[in-house]
Amino acid sequence: MRFRLLTYNIHKGIGGVDRRYRPERVAAAIAHCQPDIVLLQEVDEGVPRSNHHRQVDLLGDSLELPHRAYQANVTLKQGHYGNAILSRFPLHDVRDLELTVPLKKRRRALIAHCRLTVDGHVRTLIVFNFHLGLAGYERTIQLRRFLGSDVLKYSHHNTPVVAAGDFNDVWGTLGRRLLLPVGFRSAAKRIKTFPAILPIRPLDRIFFRGDIQLDRSYASRCEAARQASDHLPMVADFLLTNGVAPVGETPT
Repeated sequence: MRFRLLTYNIHKGIGGVDRRYRPERVAAAIAHCQPDIVLLQEVDEGVPRSNHHRQVDLLGDSLELPHRAYQANVTLKQGHYGNAILSRFPLHDVRDLELTVPLKKRRRALIAHCRLTVDGHVRTLIVFNFHLGLAGYERTIQLRRFLGSDVLKYSHHNTPVVAAGDFNDVWGTLGRRLLLPVGFRSAAKRIKTFPAILPIRPLDRIFFRGDIQLDRSYASRCEAARQASDHLPMVADFLLTNGVAPVGETPT
């Protein structure tokens, strides 16, 4: 079974160049890629700058992605913003992974188990949605917490896992140093996504492990994507491989 995953820092729906709040551009940029699973960062809820919208539902409804999860990380005077997951597939066992480093902005990863039905069988795909910190040492601590998390630790090594999001990794070395040595593979390589209008940095990354194969990956540079945010959407096409579990059984 093939599926398309997209990760996107939507910058609260505020354009990276014109600074205008236009959520319809974000929706158009995502729709252009036709993803099955969408990992979003900097998603507003109840904030004046974004018309008090609950953006996870605004975008989910627009894109007809019925399964959703939202994680409020940063609290503002009115409302908050954080990470979100939109999916064509049912989401189960949604949980948070605490990544906050003392004296730094609150950060958490949003985790969800996606149930994909393939030829009458159910497959579990675990997704981790990140927005890592701005300091190098902070990002190192956060990825080590991810590697030591119970969800990852107690998952079978064949279970498909995707860890993606805004890594804020200016030089693109973080994954090579911490994730590749423990069996993760990079889907995004050094594809540049920031700033959207003229990308020079590979801030957005996708890593994966288990019974999953990468077909291709790219940063979408459609007109809506170049205007909607200060990041470009990163897209990866995957193929689930072995380890099929019968319907009714929960894969490890």
